[in-house]
Amino acid sequence: MKDIDAVKLFKCLGDLSRLNIVSSLLKEDMYVELLAQRLGLTSATVSFHLKKLEEVGAVSSRRDQYYVMYTLNRAVLSKNIIELIGEVADDSDAQKREAAYREKVLSTFFVYGKLVSIPAQRKKKRICLERIAQDFTVGKTYDEADVNEIILKYHEDYCTIRRDMISEKLFIREGSKYTRI
Repeated sequence: MKDIDAVKLFKCLGDLSRLNIVSSLLKEDMYVELLAQRLGLTSATVSFHLKKLEEVGAVSSRRDQYYVMYTLNRAVLSKNIIELIGEVADDSDAQKREAAYREKVLSTFFVYGKLVSIPAQRKKKRICLERIAQDFTVGKTYDEADVNEIILKYHEDYCTIRRDMISEKLFIREGSKYTRI
């Protein structure tokens, strides 16, 4: 199940009337009027909720003589929440979107290898700082002057960038020594 489908399913099941309909359909297939009678709702209300449940694939309908019978889609609803979340987490589309977002941020804020402005939004700033931090070796300790020199290749406000790299835990500062982590 895709992440967007899981969200729609959870939103749909977030209504008490729909949960009562699903509970009733667990026992047997039913038509609108019978559900309305058992739940104490109007037929129009039950039809509305069944339409929503059908849109997310939780129920299906079939014609049986004079009635439209509704059946619970047990394949969709038999998955537990952990399985659904696991399927969403394994979604490579999310990784592709994240990579595309990172690339867009970098192409917006870096022109000819220089940082044109420091982003105000924290997530975008973090992406830019990570790009600059790639010029530093992980675990290596640098003098403040060396750190400033490397950052200066990207932006003239090396003090702010250096301070932001420490606050974002890309560096540890001990006196005038900086270690890339």
